[in-house]
Amino acid sequence: MNDQTTTHFGFSQVNSAEKAGKVAQVFDSVASKYDIMNDVMSLGIHHLWKKFTIEMCGLRAGHKVLDLAGGTGDLALKQAQLVGDSGHVVLADINASMLREGRDRVLNKGLVNRISTCQCNAEILPFDDNSFDCITIAFGLRNVTDKAKALQSMRRVLKPGGRLCVLEFSKPLYQPLEKVYDFYSFKILPKLGEIIAKDRASYQYLAESIRMHPDQETLKQMMLTEAEFDEVEVFNMSGGIVALHRAFKY
Repeated sequence: MNDQTTTHFGFSQVNSAEKAGKVAQVFDSVASKYDIMNDVMSLGIHHLWKKFTIEMCGLRAGHKVLDLAGGTGDLALKQAQLVGDSGHVVLADINASMLREGRDRVLNKGLVNRISTCQCNAEILPFDDNSFDCITIAFGLRNVTDKAKALQSMRRVLKPGGRLCVLEFSKPLYQPLEKVYDFYSFKILPKLGEIIAKDRASYQYLAESIRMHPDQETLKQMMLTEAEFDEVEVFNMSGGIVALHRAFKY
């Protein structure tokens, strides 16, 4: 099955209408351990990847930001500090369990005046055209069923002059690194998920979903041609294990 009514869920082919529900089950399962697992499986390096992403957002006081697939709020909390009381951040996620974790962190940090939450699908964003100065999506695009449709939706709600920052696992640039990365992804990562999150299957899916995600150049071309962004830059980190795609709408 490889027609338009099907899509990949990890290495499996599923009906396109079923993917969102299957992804939801994964994140319902791991939500409470999500932050701990991020620290363990990346050896804490994900904080540096996200720090660089924030720097590339070019945020200023008064900016309005949309953080898609924002989950537990890592990016949104930092963005709120930069936009100040005159700005606003929308922390959005399709998954209620993840969004609940993020909402709790926003409350604990006392930032409810700067951050609101929204449960929504990236493919059909419930916002007006030209609403946001910046949109971020970190480690979420690979889980979207129709990536091109989601990118088009993001461009629609981005203001002219705004930028989109997509942080995602990508393709290692060096073959020796790729071999080590494969071993870690398929042998070590699921075992960590089993021990820490009590969920081997979800982290097996994580490894598979990374391999099925478009590589750096393919995603760049999708953003330029299918979503019609005006300029796209690619920044490789950790040897290409992770890449930041920064796109502009003029």
